[in-house]
Amino acid sequence: MYTSYIGKKFLTLYNNENGTNYSAEEFFDEVFFKLFFTDEAHLMHVGNSPFFQKPKEEDVSKHGGRSLAQYANLRANIEEDIPNMSIYVGAQARDIFGTTSGQVTDMEFNVDKNEMYSSWIGAAFGIGVMGRYSLLIDDDNVLMDIFSGWKLYREFLIQTPNVKDKEIDYWNAHWLSNKVSSDFQNESPMDSLKIEMETSMGQTRIRKKRWSEVIFVLCKFIPQKRYITANIYQLDKTNTTFGFINISLHEIHEIFEFRDKVFIDESSTILEDHQIEQLETFYNFRSACQMGTIGLKSLEPAKLRDYMPKGSVLFAGGKDFKFKDEESFINYQLYKIWIMAVLNKTELLNLASEIASALVKLETKDERGKKVLATLSKDVRESKSLRFFIENLSVLIMELPEESETIKSCVENSLKMPTDNFPLFITLIRFEYNYQKYKNK
Repeated sequence: MYTSYIGKKFLTLYNNENGTNYSAEEFFDEVFFKLFFTDEAHLMHVGNSPFFQKPKEEDVSKHGGRSLAQYANLRANIEEDIPNMSIYVGAQARDIFGTTSGQVTDMEFNVDKNEMYSSWIGAAFGIGVMGRYSLLIDDDNVLMDIFSGWKLYREFLIQTPNVKDKEIDYWNAHWLSNKVSSDFQNESPMDSLKIEMETSMGQTRIRKKRWSEVIFVLCKFIPQKRYITANIYQLDKTNTTFGFINISLHEIHEIFEFRDKVFIDESSTILEDHQIEQLETFYNFRSACQMGTIGLKSLEPAKLRDYMPKGSVLFAGGKDFKFKDEESFINYQLYKIWIMAVLNKTELLNLASEIASALVKLETKDERGKKVLATLSKDVRESKSLRFFIENLSVLIMELPEESETIKSCVENSLKMPTDNFPLFITLIRFEYNYQKYKNK
């Protein structure tokens, strides 16, 4: 199980840093159990495990407490039972009647008790996102920094007793987000922690971060890496795994780079990092993982397709973008930055702006009561394919011969770009057109 691998990897790091020689069982007994389970409020949940079940009263009396009785049952099960999901985190059901029986096999594997204790330790490094999915990442800095936040989760639960416990994965996501925040103070972390809460089924709990928020956090947390690989899974009544998914950190970081390039002259209104990181995506986490690699394409803004020409891509709405409040300007900037990052060519923004200016100029040439040129402008902006776009530009160049160089350059650049980038370029033109119309009111 990958949980065991991560547990053992962390234990090596911990022993090296602290000059100890803990086995997984010893670490669980002397460090992990005391931190995670001695209090009535546990830090993590493992379904069907002894910590999930109510112990017998005689066992509670015998061992001196509820959690101690549960721990005694866990130790006994690890010693006596076959490896299964209740004692070996992430493993299969105990038999073919369990909901995860698809993992059950009659092949024999040598799984010793340290392997099972390691799985508990490793599972506690999951980074939770909305949808109850978790990411396990094999990176020394990520592991050690997540570990540094565990004791603070215990303090947090003590200070806020009405908050739902057993959500270490969601805590880890918030903890890493705080660690990369400019407001975070290493000397007094509890004073600078910002843990967002939500209410679910009448209970206050740590807010589940969107998967895109966590990806942005990882992008800033380990900027020196171009790629990282995450094991992505959901441990529930039925275990689900997406396997190992590459996350293209260098691609995602380009959103921030293009933010600085595109809005270099608009420092007073430039999007802040936290506004970019709140980006809602068109793809849910399952769909993003199905792409094979999580990168810029998987971070497509949620409502961007509403403003793409109808027929250019699936679900394109063909709407004109309206500038009406602060949120609309933030969305405009988000859409533009993401498109530019995908197109990866700043010259295209200037070209889109010039074509938009030409279309606005074209509309002013209409004779009184006629809308012939306005219709041509609309046809250009609603081109659903490169073929229609070039056909409409060939008509436009006859109406605006003074813009011939700009139009020719637009055709040349459009022919060079990948086919699936064209809808983004035409949408960029539409945004620039709507922005210029708004400014010229």
